[in-house]
Amino acid sequence: MTADVRDLARRARPGLPARTVERLGAGLDHQAFLVDGELVVRLGEDPAAEARVLELVAPLAPPAVPAPLLVEGDAMVYPLLPGTPLLALGPPPRDLAPLGRFLSRLHRLDAPGVARDDFTPEQWLADAREQHEQVAAQVPAAHRDAVGAFLAAPPPPPPPALALTHNDLGAEHLLADPATRAITGVIDWGDAAIADPAYDLGLLLRDLGDGVLAHYDPLEPPEDLLRRATFYARCAVFEDLAYGQEAYTRNALAAIGRLFGPSAPRP
Repeated sequence: MTADVRDLARRARPGLPARTVERLGAGLDHQAFLVDGELVVRLGEDPAAEARVLELVAPLAPPAVPAPLLVEGDAMVYPLLPGTPLLALGPPPRDLAPLGRFLSRLHRLDAPGVARDDFTPEQWLADAREQHEQVAAQVPAAHRDAVGAFLAAPPPPPPPALALTHNDLGAEHLLADPATRAITGVIDWGDAAIADPAYDLGLLLRDLGDGVLAHYDPLEPPEDLLRRATFYARCAVFEDLAYGQEAYTRNALAAIGRLFGPSAPRP
């Protein structure tokens, strides 16, 4: 694996020594490596489709998105973007206006040929109920009644229209300057799809609070969008708890207080 990663990096940037290979991370369907502190080699499903999305999205910067140098087989190679994943930085940035404006533009972008994600609110709720069964003991006692009421209630109606979305826009995929907390990049576009724009906003509501929503220009009545975004945020809490990694668990437990406590959004 290391030899293959080095070879990909050298072909993406001829002359690169490719002396060091560090594991950056992995998801359910991808792995990422850093070569010589400069190039990211990402191995995953259908990087060619991801590269097409990145080409569409690049003009929307800032924040920056990966700029592929090589796309081949299951691999994509691109220069490392500046910043640290927000999941590792703690409290969210104070200024989320640039991210709100970025999503407003993204969700209006024409994206022919990008796959659809037709996962319905009913399916999200079914998954949340199943995941909750695995992690119920981790839910703080003060919020168990509110969690139970949410899981017993019907889901919101489906969106009136779909849009181009990142479709996995958690804090782990947002890069920020460690000193200023300014958002510098959005990575891991492998799940990008024509889907409900409220899902992007829901993951941000879960991880960063409601600061992005205040700067987002909706394509539908704001109350309808907020209802679905809050629904997705609450469902995604149980997904993070079920994932089981420490940083995700810590993030999810903090989100439960925001999403199910007395100051929770009232869509």
